[in-house]
Amino acid sequence: MKALDRKLNDHFEGKVVRKDLTKLVKGNAIVPTYVLEYLLGQYCATDDEETINQGVETVKSIISKHFVHRDEANIIKSTVREKGSHRIIDKVSVKLNDVKDQYEASFANLGLSRIPISADVIKTHQKLLASGVWCILTLAYFSSDEKGTVPWIIENIKPIQISNVDIDEYKNAREQFTTEEWIDVLMQSIGLNPDEFTKRSKLLQLTRLVPFVENNYNLIELGPKGTGKSHIFSELSPHGMLISGGEVSKAKLFVNNSTGEIGLVGYWDVVAYDEFAGKTKKSDRGLVDILKNYMANKFFSRGTQQYGASASMVFVGNTDHSVPYMLKHSDLFEALPRDYYDTAFLDRMHAYLPGWEVLKLRNEMFSSDYGFIVDYLAEILRYLRKEDRTNEYVQFFELSNSITTRDKTAIEKTFAGLIKVIYPQGNFDETEARELLDFAIENRKRVKQQLEKMDETFLEEPVDFSYTIKSSGEVVTIETLEVIENDTDTITKPEGFVDKEADNESAINKPNKVSLELSGGQKIIRDNQTGISYDLLFGAYLIDATNVKIIDPYVRLPYQLRNFMEFAKLLSEKKALEAELKLHLVTANNEEYIEDAKEAFEQMQYSLEGIGIIFSYEFDDFIHDRSIILDNGWKIVLGRGLDIWQKTGGWYDINEYMQEKRLCKACEVTFVKA
Repeated sequence: MKALDRKLNDHFEGKVVRKDLTKLVKGNAIVPTYVLEYLLGQYCATDDEETINQGVETVKSIISKHFVHRDEANIIKSTVREKGSHRIIDKVSVKLNDVKDQYEASFANLGLSRIPISADVIKTHQKLLASGVWCILTLAYFSSDEKGTVPWIIENIKPIQISNVDIDEYKNAREQFTTEEWIDVLMQSIGLNPDEFTKRSKLLQLTRLVPFVENNYNLIELGPKGTGKSHIFSELSPHGMLISGGEVSKAKLFVNNSTGEIGLVGYWDVVAYDEFAGKTKKSDRGLVDILKNYMANKFFSRGTQQYGASASMVFVGNTDHSVPYMLKHSDLFEALPRDYYDTAFLDRMHAYLPGWEVLKLRNEMFSSDYGFIVDYLAEILRYLRKEDRTNEYVQFFELSNSITTRDKTAIEKTFAGLIKVIYPQGNFDETEARELLDFAIENRKRVKQQLEKMDETFLEEPVDFSYTIKSSGEVVTIETLEVIENDTDTITKPEGFVDKEADNESAINKPNKVSLELSGGQKIIRDNQTGISYDLLFGAYLIDATNVKIIDPYVRLPYQLRNFMEFAKLLSEKKALEAELKLHLVTANNEEYIEDAKEAFEQMQYSLEGIGIIFSYEFDDFIHDRSIILDNGWKIVLGRGLDIWQKTGGWYDINEYMQEKRLCKACEVTFVKA
């Protein structure tokens, strides 16, 4: 067991479960993760392997015997009739039959409807009235000769959710984990392997939890397919409801005027629109108008009544074009249905998550380690909705006066939500707070930048998305990552670069158009940044070098060896065709990899000799710093060595062959004149 898993079991005994168990018990049951982990939490919330194995078999048996598959509904009905009663797991929704003055239940998989249910149950579990809740219940059968009598009887029913949590225990235990450990715990809890994600990528995933901890939080995420945008909202919590954007009506979402029944926003903490994008999708303009009012003011009107609610709204969908295309030809909201492509509606969004930065989920990205039982985490997040943390940043920072009230509210709510998720105990320092504030500002600025493109009136009162650090007086201005990558007007050049071209384009992002007068400086690369290659970073510094020494302790794994060969290829392109160049690698290794590394290096020697590069290598287990030392007078200090990119999807991923398309890891590259 990993050290973090052991620590998690020590401090949250009985509240964590191994995440690969869900797949073992699910089979072909179409049931949310929180339902399965509710059961696993009853029998497998331990680190004892024997108990886990027994628990898995028990849960499998429960699913097999009691979960209702649609194609086996008649068998279950027969079982109930023959046995007199039977325990089942199904999704139950309830409506009031005002003619008979009774509540009636419907079963999603069993196919039964209009089954009487006690009013006391509804008083305790009002959410049954809105779109259905997964329940464990005992269904009985009693035939009667009396006309019109329903033979089905609900003897007892319990929604699948943990009822009580100790928030103080949770906060106190959080104190025992570092920030990095806690973020990894949360990643594992939502089923993801933190080792496969950068810090920024983890923040993108965890921001999806903010609607669960912040009342009336409005989030939009648009991006490519297959990145798990809707997974959290359908699988994580019994307090969230995922609906298809095309199936929403005013009555379903807010209130039914004819019956007076409150809609989804009255019962759920989070209402998420799935498949929200699509220019040709039909939408109700009246619904959009009600949404605008609700998202801004927490109230909605239907008929003569005004209602308030705290449900957060989430909109997830797919983009139609690449980010560079949208930035140049349209905007990042271009894929939305016509009626939602409305600046007043979109201005209500507190954050726009860049879904294009989220990697498509691969098998190795899912966790098999321990994490919180998601139902336990869901209850903790729900409790944290009661807390107000929106002003906690002011102890360290002061936002620019030009930031509007709506922008400020958006930034504060995102910051507060991330604080609740990552620092529920309330202890964090200036550096930790700054990281979350930067991220919150960026996600609101993304909204504002697109509104300015859609409607020029937003440009009349320009907003300076900056803040002042109180401890130093430094003013920090935030820019969105996609603008840094694609907008040459706002790219920050490394200090010391002198651009000779009249159009003043960036050498880092516009090769072949700029000639540079080389000088010392630094380039800071952000997590998930694209458009970076070795050539664009330091290709110009390699010219005229005939002896190159690269120090990098980590050149051993296949992708690291690939990086090194790509660097060697760049050297061959920068030297004269007829010239020879000496390339020496100093790296570290261990017994597990050293034989494979030696074999790879020997093959490289033979291969590189054919293009005029004389390659040699040595192993030094005591090196730490990473650099490239050139005999033309330059030294390039590499914060991460050659390993500046995140993993690609493999042979059939174009990113494997194009450095500029790969997502970067955060790092710094410094140029020093010897």
